[in-house]
Amino acid sequence: MAKFPMYGMAGVGIAAAVGFVLILSSISSNIPVDRVTTTGGPSGPTGPITFVSAGTQELKKFSSVQELTTFLASIEGSREALLTLSGGAAFERMTVTLTDGDSQKTQGPTMAPEAPTGAVTQSSEVQDYSTTNVQVAGVDEPDFVKNDGKYAYILSGDRLTIAEVYPAESAKVVAKVGLDIQQGQYLQNMFLNGDTLVVFYQEYAQEDIIPQYDIIPQPVYTPKTHVLILDVADRSDPRVSKNYVVTGAYSNARMIGDYVYLVTTSDLYNYRQPLLPKVAEAGATVVMPDIYYFDNPEPYYNFNTVTSVNIKSADDAINSQTFMMNPASTLYVSENNIYIAYQKYLPYYDVANRERFFEAIMPLLPQDVQEQIRSIDSDQSLGESQKWDRIATVIQDMYNRMGEQEKAAFIDRVQKALSDYDERVQKESHRTVLHKIAIGSAGEISYSARGEVPGRLLNQFSMDERGDRFRVATTVEYYSRYTSGLYNNVYVLDAGMQVVGKLEQIAPDESIYSARFIGDRLYLVTFQRIDPFFVIDLSTDQPKILGELKLPGYSSYLHPYDEDHIIGIGKDTKENEFGGVQTTGVKVALFDVSDVANPRLVDDYLIGNAGTDSEVLWDHKALLFDREKDVLSIPVTSYDEVSTEGDRYIQPKVWRGFYVFGTSPDAGFTLKGTVEHSTSGDYYYYGIQGSRSFYIGDVLYTLSLGNMLKMNDINTLAAINELQVGSTGGVIPYPEPVEPLPR
Repeated sequence: MAKFPMYGMAGVGIAAAVGFVLILSSISSNIPVDRVTTTGGPSGPTGPITFVSAGTQELKKFSSVQELTTFLASIEGSREALLTLSGGAAFERMTVTLTDGDSQKTQGPTMAPEAPTGAVTQSSEVQDYSTTNVQVAGVDEPDFVKNDGKYAYILSGDRLTIAEVYPAESAKVVAKVGLDIQQGQYLQNMFLNGDTLVVFYQEYAQEDIIPQYDIIPQPVYTPKTHVLILDVADRSDPRVSKNYVVTGAYSNARMIGDYVYLVTTSDLYNYRQPLLPKVAEAGATVVMPDIYYFDNPEPYYNFNTVTSVNIKSADDAINSQTFMMNPASTLYVSENNIYIAYQKYLPYYDVANRERFFEAIMPLLPQDVQEQIRSIDSDQSLGESQKWDRIATVIQDMYNRMGEQEKAAFIDRVQKALSDYDERVQKESHRTVLHKIAIGSAGEISYSARGEVPGRLLNQFSMDERGDRFRVATTVEYYSRYTSGLYNNVYVLDAGMQVVGKLEQIAPDESIYSARFIGDRLYLVTFQRIDPFFVIDLSTDQPKILGELKLPGYSSYLHPYDEDHIIGIGKDTKENEFGGVQTTGVKVALFDVSDVANPRLVDDYLIGNAGTDSEVLWDHKALLFDREKDVLSIPVTSYDEVSTEGDRYIQPKVWRGFYVFGTSPDAGFTLKGTVEHSTSGDYYYYGIQGSRSFYIGDVLYTLSLGNMLKMNDINTLAAINELQVGSTGGVIPYPEPVEPLPR
């Protein structure tokens, strides 16, 4: 660590003390942080709101709107005072005592072992066909393309296209339905369940509120998520049966059996007049969810609403609960539990931090100096600036008594103490919060437990449930003027979301690029300059590294081939002329992990040069893989090298389409061929949200941004047919509200 310059002058000593020690410019009075009572602020039902330490993280339910608004008003009124008092570092130790409240401690049902991940469906009436590539077997994920072995369902802009695509030779569009949605919005994704489609889309609706002590209503625009249930028994004439509107922006959803689970998030907008979540249908409120909170407050709040809908019920079979916390960012769902995760960023101030001085630096001072500072700090007759003036004088006198070497040694100790303090506080401040919500067989929703782990998640594949254990992989990254760090961790949590095992400090100076939990193993890829591929044992609560393999490049997505082989899809890298690392083309790799201590690369295949990309790198649903069919299909966008003619720039040629491989543990990857969809320079197409491929029988279907569905032989890639879908065709608006279908 670099040293700060020393000038050896007493007059500079006090400046050094201020600069290096970073004492508050005005130190607040010595109020114990274990108990703070607000004065002159809002009062709760039993008097002033009281902040006490050691929150229990107990879940409580608001018994009334008044109780909710009182709680929020106390948080709003106290946040600034708390942050001033503690510099934000102590906020996580503060808790609100409002009323006894209703405590809920619900244990979820016993979790069954996770089934192997798969995406192939067999039917006695139709050809075998692929389904959406999902993380957990039995838990469907929404997408903008679905198929049932005969028909394909495609969302494009504000339209739903239903095409009869098998047999491929006679493929045709049987219905194209336009929906009256807000301009600029689009149909996001959907589920398919037999003869039922569930389509999600979002709108921004105006709510009128009357501000406190005002008379004129003020408009507030809030996001609302539509859950549109369509009966598609007659594919040529889809009918809307239900249109539920849930408060909040669409976060994510899953489907288990006949139940759809939706997570929405909404801002409070005004802590004194929050807009309460609800579920409505045809303009009438169906459910007003109970709102829950934790007695340990967070700096900022959102409403996170979890709603389950029985999509096969003729009645409004809906369960919905709202949890007041930070907005949900990452979702993992098993057949028994929903896990909502988000990053917790506690307020942290590098400067003006009282605790930083008293905890990190005070112990380094001579005993007599410490006693003088404590005496000054506890003198309630002094104002803040007076306290600081006297403390600064004490520090100045201390510096005047030191020799130059003693000063230098002292500053070194201060720097080390501040570095250690900053590292500890930043690690504590950057954590991932995990909420476990149990789901019942009839769509019941019950909060189970809350946990925290250091670091941040990469994506949903950083989480996994197996039996009564939850496993998480995180990256810890922190910076301050004195210290920085980057490394990775793996944690094992029990049913109560308490950490029971951990493996920390994996691959220092690198971050996680992909993770995949499969059974009792975790396959982890980190990257900075090379690609360490780790095999981590999770057969016990104590994770341990079994083996690793280092290769150029990295894998952004890992997919199981079989018990002993893993497919990785990512980017290749090379060293540039400046000694750094630059990415090149898309790389598909096959790893053999049969010898866990010595994983090896079976084969890899490089596609294109720098600028080549694939949606699989950030969206796992873009991958089609089936071992029995021997097909691996990924969308690819590649660019020619930039060229010029004299001073004239020539726009590079863009190729979009699909690379289709056969894969085996012995031969590795065999390129069956490519399916070209576009060679234009146009980057944006209205309509299709991305690229997807699926199969029915022995036909490979590929759908691209250009609104074209192509059909090829799955083995030879010989062209069979193609069909234009998406933005062309007539629009059939459905008026709202829509009467339910007769049953």
